[in-house]
Amino acid sequence: MSGRPRIAVIGSGIGGLTLAASLARSGTPCEVFEQARSMAEIGAGVQLAPNAARHLERLGLGPALREHGVAVEEMRVYGWGGELITWTPFGSACEQLYRAPYYAVHRAHLQKALLDLVGSRPLRLGHRLRSVSRDEDEMVLAFEDGTICRADVVVGADGIHSVVRESLVRDAPVFSGLGVFRGLVPVERLPAAAGEPLIRMWLGPGRHFVCYPVAGGRLMSFAAIAPLADGGAESWSATGDPAELAAAFEGWHGLVADVTHHADTVRRWTLYDRPELPAWSADRLTVLGDAAHPMLPFMAQGANQAVEDAVELASLLAGAHRADVPELLAAYEQTRAPRTAAIQRGSRAFSETMHLADGPRQRERDRLMRLAAGPTGLRERAWLYGHEAGSRRGARQDREGVS
Repeated sequence: MSGRPRIAVIGSGIGGLTLAASLARSGTPCEVFEQARSMAEIGAGVQLAPNAARHLERLGLGPALREHGVAVEEMRVYGWGGELITWTPFGSACEQLYRAPYYAVHRAHLQKALLDLVGSRPLRLGHRLRSVSRDEDEMVLAFEDGTICRADVVVGADGIHSVVRESLVRDAPVFSGLGVFRGLVPVERLPAAAGEPLIRMWLGPGRHFVCYPVAGGRLMSFAAIAPLADGGAESWSATGDPAELAAAFEGWHGLVADVTHHADTVRRWTLYDRPELPAWSADRLTVLGDAAHPMLPFMAQGANQAVEDAVELASLLAGAHRADVPELLAAYEQTRAPRTAAIQRGSRAFSETMHLADGPRQRERDRLMRLAAGPTGLRERAWLYGHEAGSRRGARQDREGVS
């Protein structure tokens, strides 16, 4: 069996489109199947750390990120009463250490930039996957409209409710006990400080609030995480009640009160997790992003790890022959699974430490966070921000940091 593999990517989110763009850069064609019939602008803000931003800039997204995003200068963490706990410099320090800025962008702008890069030719809109099966040396994709397609490689980039993942393991999303309010507020409606290129986070008992400017500084994106009694649908378009948001953060200081007061339109959805996959790949099928390792948002790495997955997988599939596919997918899993598992576990752990009740444990947490304030905290993230996906140096960099 020789010749280039036919590659089918399921899902046109950030991970799927980054994979398509990375493959195209090497002259490797693919098809991207998306269940939506049109590419609507959805979502709110997303943080792009240097470990992902570096690769997106190499793909050619630098001008779009600079135009539509915000290069973050600093992250500040406060207590819910308004006292500064710690801060981390980004800006030029981040570029010097990790060769890329730390961006805050609107998810829709990032998706649009990736779509412009990929072009319309590989996209197959209105294709909701029903099942995937093997027929000798081919994978057979069955879609709900009756369409049948065949491929030599199937990549599930279809999110936390992945159909492709079901071919690997029968598990289910696990309710975290938390929900998240998300939204966008025009910066002009907020105090002047809201326009500063900062990520701000407030920690409090059982919940936290984070906000940062996007859309070239015109909009303030916020995410407010609070307890949720019952699990519900995980949906980008589920509406929330602004009054419920305001009540959940009543009495909080800083910009929290201003943002919650001016949030006219709120989205709210349930936060789900999944167990770590025992195996990412089976013969000619694999997964990436949330389909492989859904992450609670406490390390802001979900989109970043999807980009890393895509870059790593594209580097392996570029110029590959059909016969090599199973071995290459095994190498992809071996490279990516340990790293994403560590970040998944870290995100779960932060869900407790970020939400401590006021008291001795909270004061000790704040003391330790203050010790890592400033450049120290940025250097300590070398294992996260300095990782070079698509490079055999990646594992060594995780251990040693970036010089």
